[in-house]
Amino acid sequence: MSETQQKPVLRIKGRLMSASEIERTLVRLAHEIVEKSNGSENLALVGIKRRGIPLAQRLAKLIADIEKHPIDTGMLDIQFYRDDLSTTDVRPVVTPGAIGFDVNGRDVVLCDDVLYTGRTIRAALDALFDHGRPRRVQLAVLIDRGHRELPIEATYVGRHVPTSSREIIEVKFQEVDNDEQVLLVERVD
Repeated sequence: MSETQQKPVLRIKGRLMSASEIERTLVRLAHEIVEKSNGSENLALVGIKRRGIPLAQRLAKLIADIEKHPIDTGMLDIQFYRDDLSTTDVRPVVTPGAIGFDVNGRDVVLCDDVLYTGRTIRAALDALFDHGRPRRVQLAVLIDRGHRELPIEATYVGRHVPTSSREIIEVKFQEVDNDEQVLLVERVD
């Protein structure tokens, strides 16, 4: 790597959530989702790759325990839908059934770990609607850190964490990182 391509040096400023705090927050979010959805009859959760997937799976399990029946869960890989990444002008090919269930007429809760500019969610909405037309789409995030560039708001928020532009929220899930915590880190120049 050349000097200009080096990864930024990050300094941990503090731990925002422990494993037990994450678990308690997810239990609260699951109850909020059931309450706002008047049950879970038509409910489906879709995780945005990477850390939105374990978030959706954990919430679905908690909701299934509350409601006593399984909840459909799926995943979206939105890499080719991002408008802020340099990609070719070719639209991605959407594979039918890639989410794992029919989204038409469903109440879908998109799940992601951190809500920041809103660009990931905009891309996820594009990808989701390429799969069909849900009846309603809501958003669940573990952390909302502000700094929106698009008019996107989460329906379900684990925690609001105001940050500076130099700060980064690092969510670590056991399924992805072999670790379980939320850290606030800062770029060091």
